Amino acid sequence: MGLTYATIELTNQYDEYKCEEGLIKPDEIRRWSGEFMIDTGAIRMAINEEIKEKLGLKKGSLMNVALADGAIRAVELVSGLKVRFGDRTCYTDAFVLPGNTEPLLGAIPLEGMDLVVIPSENTLEYNPKHPDGALFSLK
Repeated sequence: MGLTYATIELTNQYDEYKCEEGLIKPDEIRRWSGEFMIDTGAIRMAINEEIKEKLGLKKGSLMNVALADGAIRAVELVSGLKVRFGDRTCYTDAFVLPGNTEPLLGAIPLEGMDLVVIPSENTLEYNPKHPDGALFSLK
């Protein structure tokens, strides 16, 4: 299977709260949209420093992560992200990688939006079992 990419939109969740409270206007909500590498083997999401700055995210805590090359590094974990693919959204945190490193979408946000990778087509799609909306089990 080759690499799968998809256009994902990120929103500063705290800006949305400020807008609901009348503290900022809707056009002041910070957003970013771009191509993410989809990696079902990665657990979380990763953005880069440029995206963090564009969204105005606050400083997070340092966490150890294992990178694809096997290296272990302490990287920042930021919160307050709304993630959107099509009409599906989830709220999550993200690791911040240096510079303009390629952003990555892992299993937690994929599950949070009930999305699946279709290997034969190299695409990200809504779960075909739940085409009308995400379905979650609380059993």
